[in-house]
Amino acid sequence: MLSLGSFLEASLVPPWFVEGIDIGLVLLLTYAVLLAIGEQRTLLMVRGLIVLMLAAVFTDRLGLVHLSFVLERLVLGSAVAMAVVFQAEFRQFLERLGRGDLRHMFTTSRRSFPKPDSTIDEIVDAVKELSQNRTGALIVMETGDPIDERFFSVPGVVLNAEVSKELLQTIFQTSTLLHDGALLIRGSRVMAAGIILPLSERVASRQLGTRHRAAMGITERVEGCICIVVSEETGSISLAERRTLNRPLTSSKLKEILETKFSPVIERESVAPTIGRLGRQLGSTGWGLFQRAIQAGSSDSKQDKS
Repeated sequence: MLSLGSFLEASLVPPWFVEGIDIGLVLLLTYAVLLAIGEQRTLLMVRGLIVLMLAAVFTDRLGLVHLSFVLERLVLGSAVAMAVVFQAEFRQFLERLGRGDLRHMFTTSRRSFPKPDSTIDEIVDAVKELSQNRTGALIVMETGDPIDERFFSVPGVVLNAEVSKELLQTIFQTSTLLHDGALLIRGSRVMAAGIILPLSERVASRQLGTRHRAAMGITERVEGCICIVVSEETGSISLAERRTLNRPLTSSKLKEILETKFSPVIERESVAPTIGRLGRQLGSTGWGLFQRAIQAGSSDSKQDKS
């Protein structure tokens, strides 16, 4: 059976034209996958997979047989793992392909991401009302890499919901099942609730309540996080970071700290502009490679004629 490349070669089509089509289709497929994926962590994993694929291609071209063999198996294993972990995203991508809904996929994004100010306002407003009502609360907020669940005594219940004042207040009401524990915020999402944190072993922290000791405990083990505590006895607001406890805080002071510590995290989460820039970069790179291939083909044909 004659392949497309063999057919084009038999039709006297220049090789550079075939290579340009190949590169363009690869860039188009990569861009489509990035558009179908709307979360920062997933996007980073796709980038890692692309890096492994490029490394496998280069090592194969350089004749590094053993390294190429290992990288090819890593690419295959990573692809299977991503298909299992992110099956919802890939299922949506395949459904759109099956419906032929490619135009919709290229013109719209999966969801709009809230601005950093709005997310921080929702958190601060919720903490302020919890403080006024003397409702105890414990909120862990990631400022670096995602926290490994092994740092938690109990991982809690997965929520993966948008941050809102109403949701935070509802979770910490004593009549709910998830109020006794910590809440994990990653970017603009409430990832889990009812998390049991390890307690601090520092002598100075033994004078504090359980929530404050838990906040100190997680920040002692994980540097890339901050922890907000609302005292049930006094209603005071505290913030733990890197083995230190800043208290008491006003709601305005808490907002200032979150704007400094947490706003960059939410800005990095905004994937839609990143995908747009990445798509334009892929397009310009592909067009540049295509133009170079045309120029190379033209120069080769001139040399043949001369």
